[in-house]
Amino acid sequence: MSNQENKAEKVEQQEYTIKIIPHKGANVHSIHLPERWIKYGIASLAAGAVLLAGAFGYSTYSSYSLRNEAAQIERLQQVNNVQQEQLLQLSKKANSLQNELNELSQVEMELRQITGVEGGSAEEPSGNGGDGTHNGQGGPVGQNLQIEDVSAVLDDLEKRVAARKASIQQLREAMKQQQELIAYQESVNASTPSIWPASGDVSSPYGLRWGGSDYHPGIDIANDCGTPIVATADGVVTDAGWNSGGYGNMVDIEHGNGYMTRYAHAESVVVSPGQTVKRGQVIAYMGSTGYSTGPHLHYEVRVNGKPVNPVGYL
Repeated sequence: MSNQENKAEKVEQQEYTIKIIPHKGANVHSIHLPERWIKYGIASLAAGAVLLAGAFGYSTYSSYSLRNEAAQIERLQQVNNVQQEQLLQLSKKANSLQNELNELSQVEMELRQITGVEGGSAEEPSGNGGDGTHNGQGGPVGQNLQIEDVSAVLDDLEKRVAARKASIQQLREAMKQQQELIAYQESVNASTPSIWPASGDVSSPYGLRWGGSDYHPGIDIANDCGTPIVATADGVVTDAGWNSGGYGNMVDIEHGNGYMTRYAHAESVVVSPGQTVKRGQVIAYMGSTGYSTGPHLHYEVRVNGKPVNPVGYL
């Protein structure tokens, strides 16, 4: 055997001895460990440390990743909950606006019927199938509502509600004007002489009489003494009592709009100046006072101070 081989064998056979020395003089124990075992042990410990470090690092990374994912999921859930709540509120508002729009459309239709004002409505008919209208509906299945979709519907509904309110306001203005016109016409009609002031026979017409020798500014209605004389329109009494110009007991009534009526030769007068009277109200009783040949009523209608033929107002 060569020297090199001997040296190699000695190297391979090198050992490390571990002595265990107990207390109180007990036997000493020796443990012989070959060098290669020591090396294997150190390598194993190093590998174990590396594996342990890798496992710890992986565990730490996994835990961190899981926490991040859990946090992200929680944030997404919170965002989703907020969006669902927003969607619910928007849907409620959309339903409320639709109900308001339906009510406004009904009010508008009623106002148009009252005022007689025609106008196209942009609303589609909401038929229930029981009044001759159709109620077919449809659309894609399984469509999920999105906030953007509901917002667009809300914008459209708000515009339609605003347009309907504007239309209703216009109709109300039109109705107000109509009511004012009707009130004015009623006032004019009420203040326009239009009924007979007393029952009886026309004993003398308006205009020239007695062969053209006299101008008569009214008509004479003959009947018994005490026959009621009534106002022929609403008005205010401006004169009531004796007239020295031949009319005898007389009543003058201003009706407005240029109209005035006169009732003469009464037996008695039952109204006083400044008193407001209504059409058909008794103001005097027929007699033969003043320049008169018998019981009768002299009735005049004046427009803007000028006498006109009363026949046109009977």
